[in-house]
Amino acid sequence: MSKTKQLVILSLLMALQVVISMQYIPVGENLRIYFTYLVVVIVAAVFPLKIALAYAAIEDIVAFIAFPSGPFFLGYTLTAVASMLIYSLCLYRHVSIKRIIIAKTMVNLFVNVGLNSIWSAMLYSKGYIYYLVKSFIKNITLLPFEIILIIIFLKIIKPLLIKNGISYD
Repeated sequence: MSKTKQLVILSLLMALQVVISMQYIPVGENLRIYFTYLVVVIVAAVFPLKIALAYAAIEDIVAFIAFPSGPFFLGYTLTAVASMLIYSLCLYRHVSIKRIIIAKTMVNLFVNVGLNSIWSAMLYSKGYIYYLVKSFIKNITLLPFEIILIIIFLKIIKPLLIKNGISYD
């Protein structure tokens, strides 16, 4: 894939992710259900690690600038990069149901629960355990649904990726 084609595809995916990030289901204080991980999985599966990590950092900052929802905090950018790192290490050029389960479980537990609970405790009034418990319940409850959604989404998007020479397979 040419660098120009990569840049165009990454730009379109970033725009899509920013738009998707505006749509969420509020669950509690600083606790929301997002669907941006679907775009993250495509980037992680298709693009090399360095590009994917740069994408994650830039997308997080662009999304904040376009649609701020609270104070800017570099910790959340680190969260985006950590998620992309896990997805990329698990899925780049080797997408399988087993790898999707491993990647999504690691992201939900270590990044969404672990890191985001630290950031929430630093930014807001309640303690770490409060955010940890709420986030753990949300992430464990949603995990099977998110895994199934990723699998279905990749099955639907795969023919489009192959047709346009962007295949992750």
